[in-house]
Amino acid sequence: MLISTNDRIFIAGHRGMAGSAIARRLEAEGHGQLLTVSRSDLDLMDGPAVAAWFADQRPDVVVLAAARVGGILANATYPADFLLDNLKIQQNVIESAWRQGTRRLLFLGSSCIYPKLAEQPIREEALLGGPLEPTNEWYAIAKITGIQLCRALRLQHGFDAISLMPTNLYGPGDNYHPTNSHVLPGLIRRFQEARETGAEEVVCWGSGSPRREFLHVDDLADAALYCLRHWQPGAEELQHINVGTGTDVSIKELATMVSEAVGFRGRIAWDTSKPDGTPRKLLDVGRLAALGWRATIPLPDGLRRTVAEFVSERASGAEVRL
Repeated sequence: MLISTNDRIFIAGHRGMAGSAIARRLEAEGHGQLLTVSRSDLDLMDGPAVAAWFADQRPDVVVLAAARVGGILANATYPADFLLDNLKIQQNVIESAWRQGTRRLLFLGSSCIYPKLAEQPIREEALLGGPLEPTNEWYAIAKITGIQLCRALRLQHGFDAISLMPTNLYGPGDNYHPTNSHVLPGLIRRFQEARETGAEEVVCWGSGSPRREFLHVDDLADAALYCLRHWQPGAEELQHINVGTGTDVSIKELATMVSEAVGFRGRIAWDTSKPDGTPRKLLDVGRLAALGWRATIPLPDGLRRTVAEFVSERASGAEVRL
């Protein structure tokens, strides 16, 4: 076992969707020494503060799930923020972990690191093989830098850093902001509000033709723990691995699924003046399957659960996470 239940594990970004899911999974598996810290107590963009925290806490294992995230509009509106903020977070946490003797680090990237027109399904070797999708290139460049920093530290210093590249995530803790969210939570909110107001039509961005893959965040958490326990790539191997389901749907199909899940009976229209983004993004999950892990939550089941959770939160008066 590459990690044990006695390890002190720091989860950077424990309040986010991915970080909170990984924390729940670790706790369920008996890992009782989880280290978490709120943004008000530790700003991960503050290099000296992060270095001091690591020198004091000295975690055995680090899971870097903290990031500035958002959809097409957010990336287009705040390109400098997406690049600068993510570069700072990654460098500060990864470098401090290495300098303070962390034994194992897991970095969460994103499937947007791959070229816009990469051969489908996308293999890990496609990294840096062509131009990126312009609608999220700033976030992608930051994530690529994180992957390469982990790789460089392994090559030069033997630092045990691995990287997971999850496909589009959904589930508990997602961001349902009306303009800054990703496609699936954005659709859930839009169709639910249309149902509540009795709207006859919901307008969705683009043509609806792009195809996307969606992974429930609980499956990601399970994959993260599995890799922390079992995956140790050799020095010459790729140190990043895809995490997904191996199946995809068109955005039109997804919109229909969401409308049915929330009970919306009106029309679905498409605003083709808005960008589609990458035509298709499906990950090749063969490497992870060969290690012995596969996703277990089908999209229809996970979607029904997610819609029910969203409706319950709204009914309870909980604020939508921004």
